[in-house]
Amino acid sequence: MKLMELVEKNSNVNVIWINTMKKNSQPQFAVCLNNTDYPASLELHKIYQVLPDDDAGKEGDLRIIDESGEDYLYPGDWFVLIQVPQAVQESMLQLA
Repeated sequence: MKLMELVEKNSNVNVIWINTMKKNSQPQFAVCLNNTDYPASLELHKIYQVLPDDDAGKEGDLRIIDESGEDYLYPGDWFVLIQVPQAVQESMLQLA
């Protein structure tokens, strides 16, 4: 089964965004919609940086830099990938 078919089947992550993440070296961001069992690690409605991870994408997961400042895998359907303006990107990356 192709990667895109797996992502479509296992996650609500937009396939176009997965393709963009793989091709694009620019940072990607997502908004958290679910923090079940991880309220200390993820804040609802907060924007998080997403790191590229092909293996995680195959499983329908996203690699997120969470509240600990470290990157961990979370279910992709807990997030909505978004585009942010350049100024927001730069501001968020300064925090990292």
